[in-house]
Amino acid sequence: MTSNPLDSSPSVNPAVAGLLLAAGGGRRLGGRPKALLEHRGGLLVDHAVRTLRDGGCGPVHVVLGAAAEEVRARAELSGCAVTVNPEWTEGMGSSLRAGLAALAGTDADAVVVLLVDQPGIGAGAVARVRSAYRSRTSLAAASYAGERGHPVMFGADLWADISAGAVGDQGARAYLREHRDAITLVECSDVAQAYDIDTAEDLYHLD
Repeated sequence: MTSNPLDSSPSVNPAVAGLLLAAGGGRRLGGRPKALLEHRGGLLVDHAVRTLRDGGCGPVHVVLGAAAEEVRARAELSGCAVTVNPEWTEGMGSSLRAGLAALAGTDADAVVVLLVDQPGIGAGAVARVRSAYRSRTSLAAASYAGERGHPVMFGADLWADISAGAVGDQGARAYLREHRDAITLVECSDVAQAYDIDTAEDLYHLD
C-alpha cells in the first residue's frame, strides 16, 4: 500500500506523539554513545528531538540507555518525557518496549518512531509519515525508492502486539514483516536520506 506524499490531510486531527530511540552505546564506534555525537553545533539527540517536533509530533518521548546521566546533563531535553532503559544492552527491542510502555498511559492516538542515528531523516519525512494517520490501527512507514525504512508510525491499538514481538536488535521488524500488507508506505526519498551512523566510516555524515 502506498500513499501520495502530497496528500497531507489526515481524516482526523490525531494526537501523534514522537518516540526517539537514543539508548545505543555505539559499540562499533568504539563505545561512543550515539546520542552524544556532535552534529550541526549540538548533539545528535537534540537534532532528532527537533526533527520530531518540527515534523508535528508531540509530546516527544526519548528513551536513553548508554551514558544516560551524561545525556540528561548535556542535551536539551526540556519538554520531553525521558525514559531510561536499564536493559539497553539487550538491543533496540528493549528500548522500543520501554518507550511504548511509557506512552501507554497517555492520550496519544499514534506514535512516530525515529532512531537517533539517522540524522539524514528530517522533519519533512516525519510530517509525511505522520500525515498517513487514519485511525488507532494505522501502520505507516517511510519508503526510499520503494524500500521500507524509518520513521515508522504505529497506531495506539497496535502497541501491545508490537511490544510483544520487540526483542533483541529487531525492534518492530518482525511485526512489520508479518503485517506488510497493512503498511502504508510513504515515499520520502526526495526529502530524506536513510543512512545510519554505525561505524567510524559513517561519521563523515556529521558536521
